[in-house]
Formats: sequence, structure tokens, C-alpha cells
Amino acid sequence: MKGSQRIIDAMNGLLGAELAAMDQYLVHAKMYEDWGLTKLFERVAHEFDDEKGHANALIERMLFLEGVPDLSTRHGVNIGKTVPEMLRSDLDLEYAVAEALKEAIHLCENERDFETRQVLEQLLADTEMDHAYWLEQQLGLIDKLGLENYVQSQLGA
Repeated sequence: MKGSQRIIDAMNGLLGAELAAMDQYLVHAKMYEDWGLTKLFERVAHEFDDEKGHANALIERMLFLEGVPDLSTRHGVNIGKTVPEMLRSDLDLEYAVAEALKEAIHLCENERDFETRQVLEQLLADTEMDHAYWLEQQLGLIDKLGLENYVQSQLGA
């Protein structure tokens, strides 16, 4: 089914953001693992898998629309050096992805591509209700508990 080139272009932009998120989450997960912060490692590794699923959904939909997924263009990553920097960097990325998803959803409505809109709405729900919400919680816990107590709570059993 031939899709709108404007929608395919928007989805390629989203794909670049999802691939960057994968890269950033992978590096942050490995840093947490190296530091012995097992709980953070496990959660951020899960986020990496979610981003991979998002990229897969975008690729599948673009192929259905007879588009060509662009895997060479990625957004920049921002690797933190401390736990708060890493969490903040991941949250900033999620906010940017959420905004781009909202714009693409609006485009889908204008182009009357309701099936693509539905795919993007699911990605938005994951981004806002799961990823960003969890990151906001973690930064809030650091503020409430202090960094040392928060980090200690993230050690493995």
C-alpha cells in the first residue's frame, strides 16, 4: 500500500530518534552494570529492548507503506558521567521523542492515515506513561533520598 511520503519521512525522523535512544540506553545500561548498579542496569536494559521494539514497529509500518527505512541517520546521543546525568539525559531524549511523536500523529490525522496514527499512539503511550514517567520518578527519588541512598538502593541483592 503506497503511503504518504510526508508520513514516511516523519517516521524516518522518529526512527533516527529511536535508534539514538537504543544506543544511549545500551551504553548507560552497560555503565550501570559495570558500576554494580544491578537494578538500574536491568531497568535500562529493558528500556533498550523497548526502544528496539519501537524501531521495529516503525520499520514494519514504513515497509507496509512502501517506504524505505533510513537506518543511517540517527539523532545525537548524550552519555552521562553520573547517575543523575544519565537519568536526565535519558529523560530529555524521551521528551524529545514524545514531542516528535505528537507531531507525527498530527500529520497522520491530516493525511487521514489512521492506522499509522494508531501505531504511533502506542509508541507515545510507552514513551510518556512508561519511559518518561519512570525516569521522572528516579530523579524525584534522588531529590528525596539523596544521591548516596538512591545509589545504594540500586545495588543488586
